[in-house]
Amino acid sequence: MTETARPSPSGFVDIHCHLLPGIDDGSRSWEESLEMAQQMVADGTDTVIVTPHQLGNYSETLGQTIRHRTDQLQQWLSANGVPLRVLPGADVRIDAEMIERLKSGDCLTLGDYRHHVLLELPHELYQPLEPVLDQLHALGMVGILSHPERNQGILRQPQVIEPLVRAGCLMQVTADSYVGAFGEEPQHLAESIVGNGWCHFLATDAHGSRRRPPRMRRAFEKAQGHVGHALAVAMCCDNPRAVAEGRSVAHLPPVRSQGHWLQLAANFLLGRKAA
Repeated sequence: MTETARPSPSGFVDIHCHLLPGIDDGSRSWEESLEMAQQMVADGTDTVIVTPHQLGNYSETLGQTIRHRTDQLQQWLSANGVPLRVLPGADVRIDAEMIERLKSGDCLTLGDYRHHVLLELPHELYQPLEPVLDQLHALGMVGILSHPERNQGILRQPQVIEPLVRAGCLMQVTADSYVGAFGEEPQHLAESIVGNGWCHFLATDAHGSRRRPPRMRRAFEKAQGHVGHALAVAMCCDNPRAVAEGRSVAHLPPVRSQGHWLQLAANFLLGRKAA
């Protein structure tokens, strides 16, 4: 059996999904959340951390509201026979209130374990994250940067990614970006991040059952051919499951040598540096 034909693991874990209904720009109803959850299970996902937006345009969204609605969603899915484990979390916009609200517990960490924070930059710009990472470290927390491949500032200067990873920032690439659903530039940068061994998580960042639905499997299958089975499992299963259980993320397995893909990644980064 070839490596790309190997069976996928028993269950994917999604650490970035806007599954809670009526709280942000994600699911619009309990019925849509049910449909999204059914899609996730059919695609092979068994655990999801719901991540409604907090801060920025959603500064009024409270942690306790997210916790309560997550409990309601779990009951709703169980009542409808959907075998999906749901945990609370948030997609936290980096702003001046973030650290204090993380301290108080009003801004949610992933799984509500006070360990991993999903960080969202403004989409149009990049700001240095090292000071934020230091503040989180002082709280015993680790930052996970959501969808760096779609940030316009990082697209203009992708060379910032490697130093961030070396500084302890974990990277979450959107599964749909990796397979081209957001266009060529995000796809190429996603491939570079994955191909260089800098991606710790692939996640759906799903927002609806039809608009940006939750799709993980096709990205997992692409990753198997791109960087090897072990790293694909780490990004889609092992690392996100560690987060969902409040554990630290292990070191990534090595990228399986793929000269064609790695040359594409190098060309993209070199081209961006020269621009």
